Amino acid sequence: MARKKYYLTATLPDGYVKTIGPTALDFTHYWRVVAVLANGKTEVFWGHSKSLREAKSKQAALTDAAAMRGWTSYDFDIVELVKTTEP
Repeated sequence: MARKKYYLTATLPDGYVKTIGPTALDFTHYWRVVAVLANGKTEVFWGHSKSLREAKSKQAALTDAAAMRGWTSYDFDIVELVKTTEP
């Protein structure tokens, strides 16, 4: 039997709202990296995870990523996803 699908919504501290779905996957957290490049431009990387622990593990690689990609700085946010039936 097919699993019921729903939407997942993340609201970040800066007010940005990301909606994922419809999905039947059990994601619990959304993470986002906003990186500032040497030329002043920004790059955004994001994803979702099935636990807070999994989301926090993404932060460990950021120091290496910043050095490899030449970021001057970055912000990393993790927020809980909220399930809804509509976007």
